[in-house]
Amino acid sequence: MSSPKSDRYSRQILFEPIGAKGQAALGKSRVAVVGCGALGTVIADKLARAGVGVLKIIDRDFVELDNLQRQTLFNEEHARQKLPKAVAAAEALGAVNSEIVIEGEVLDVTAANIESILRGCDLAMDATDNLETRFLLNDACVKMGIPWIHGAAVGSCGQEMPILPGETACYRCSLVESPSGPLQGCDVLGVLSMVTGIIADIQSTHAIQILTGNPVPGGTMTYVDVWENEFLQFAVERRQDCPACVKGDFTFLDRKDTSWSTSLCGRNAVQISPAGEKELDLQDLAASLAKVGEVESNGYLLVFRVNGHEITVFPTGRAMIKGTTDEKVARSLYSKYIGL
Repeated sequence: MSSPKSDRYSRQILFEPIGAKGQAALGKSRVAVVGCGALGTVIADKLARAGVGVLKIIDRDFVELDNLQRQTLFNEEHARQKLPKAVAAAEALGAVNSEIVIEGEVLDVTAANIESILRGCDLAMDATDNLETRFLLNDACVKMGIPWIHGAAVGSCGQEMPILPGETACYRCSLVESPSGPLQGCDVLGVLSMVTGIIADIQSTHAIQILTGNPVPGGTMTYVDVWENEFLQFAVERRQDCPACVKGDFTFLDRKDTSWSTSLCGRNAVQISPAGEKELDLQDLAASLAKVGEVESNGYLLVFRVNGHEITVFPTGRAMIKGTTDEKVARSLYSKYIGL
């Protein structure tokens, strides 16, 4: 008689390249999904349904109404509550597959914490929204020997590439230096949910191939434009002068102890991250801020509104300040009201 678990995955087990052996391998796997937006929600959903044993979902943001067009695990109630995406995703996926472990972590991925995030993982999935984090993810995965799968999408276009440290080109081989200025993303150029879904599905397929021991086209970039009906693939050669995978110069990983701020393109907001993670008592902070402005808290984050600005504060001291793109103004507000 078949077991409930084999019944759950029966159609996948019948697929010969996976079979019972591959399914068992999936059940023993641990995967980190870095970012839980348009790509990350689809990836996490597919891997949870496929039976990956442990899913770590890492995201710094909270659900907003404009996410619902493409971020498939969330609903209007999540947006109303401003639930952290990692928390909402874990809640949704727990109702899909109770047989696996889902760890939702509300974190901003930094040089100081990325190695601890990835430690023990068999694979990392890139569902981030910025180059800085991708370079950081590349450094950490190459250093730790962890395969990872790059994905990105904007407008109607997307790209994907599996990266196998020590075997294939890494991300810095394909894009040697981080651009000096910000790149326009979906907050400016828009994005179609169809292209994010396609890219995430390709990433998820390659993830299952890696985890089940099947061959994967490592170092091959896939480019898709759903509007123009284009689908292209090309090899990315490993650069002999690559700072990361050849020389072992992990520039982005070495930046561990500085505070920083960054303007969030298209959102009229600035993110502030303090040097090192703090532990804030949000209840105490809410009580003090309520004396000078409007405060809401859901146990995961605090939202404070004052003088046309909205400051969202996380327990680690990280904050998103809406109502300005001026980093000096944002830092001044942070210092005035949060004080770290």
